[in-house]
Amino acid sequence: MTDDELTKMAEEELDAACAMPFVELKKITPWGDTFEGFAPSGRTVEVERRYLWAVEPEGGVIVEVEVRDPAARAGAEAKALLTEHR
Repeated sequence: MTDDELTKMAEEELDAACAMPFVELKKITPWGDTFEGFAPSGRTVEVERRYLWAVEPEGGVIVEVEVRDPAARAGAEAKALLTEHR
């Protein structure tokens, strides 16, 4: 698995994590979860999503996604700041 693959997967997972309407994001923040997934190469990876307040609820929500390959000790992270007006 290449770091490019992890980076691309983190970016794709970030897009999915940011697809939720902002009003719904506010209801679940702060929150996070970790789950097992499969990279395009077929290897098992860990995917972690985190939803955090940006200073305070009115500042928006920081969405972070990290994709890790523990066996290779490699990982990639992608993040975005979402506001009510995106």
